[in-house]
Order: sequence, then structure tokens, then C-alpha cells
Amino acid sequence: MRVRVLGDISRLSPQLQQQIQELEQESAQYDGFYFQIALNYGSRDEMMRAMKRMYADVEAGKLSKEQMTEELFSGYLDTAGIPDPDLLIRTSGELRLSNYLLWQLAYSEFYFTDVPWPDFDEEELKRAVLAYNNRERRYGGLMV
Repeated sequence: MRVRVLGDISRLSPQLQQQIQELEQESAQYDGFYFQIALNYGSRDEMMRAMKRMYADVEAGKLSKEQMTEELFSGYLDTAGIPDPDLLIRTSGELRLSNYLLWQLAYSEFYFTDVPWPDFDEEELKRAVLAYNNRERRYGGLMV
């Protein structure tokens, strides 16, 4: 599986940062299953870090403002190279995103359940998948 740590790891110990980088490099060739770990993560922070890296590339002459697109911006996010989620399952009766993957969840389907995470079992997962399978995905398009 491909492992990616989302968030600002700069505040972690240098040894842990190195271990995270090694794990991500060693698993980079896998694309069948993605395992993402959010550490010191906030979506607004992620977007600000992405914009700063993009701006640095503009200043360095590697990128022009005319080249800036949504797809290019996505490449600066922590989730670069990983498909956006199709389904977000929110447990424990919470009805908010809590600053999590705001950019990436733009066209995701949401499933809300009152079941707390420790009790989220195979049956509840089946209910979530069934609900997802019964939806018509439009990816921002209109029904005609």
C-alpha cells in the first residue's frame, strides 16, 4: 500500500521526519491501496503551504501565473498523486468537515452516521457503501 502523511511534519523531531520520508519513498510505487495519516493536519494550513510553494516556483521562474490551474494546484497539496476521495464517512453524529480535506472533498459523497468510530463495524460500512451506490454522481454537473 502507498503511505502518505498529510500535514505539517516540520514540528516533529528530525528523526521522525526522516522515518516518515523513508516510509513514503519506500511505498511510493504502490497505487492499489492508499493509506493516509493526518498528523498536525488542517486543510486551510495545507492550502496555504501549497500556495506558498506555488508562489516560490513562480518567483523562481519555474511557473508562470498563466500556467496556474486547479489541477496544477492539486499537485502542490499533501495528497498530490492520490485520487480525491469518492466517499467521506463521518462517524459519531458529527455533521461537519472539521477543516479536513476541504479541497479534495469538493465532489465527494458524504455519509453521516451516529455510530461512534470505535463501534463502526462491517455492517455499518455496508450501509455506507449501499447508500453511496444508490447515489447519482454528477461531479458538479447539472441534471438534465
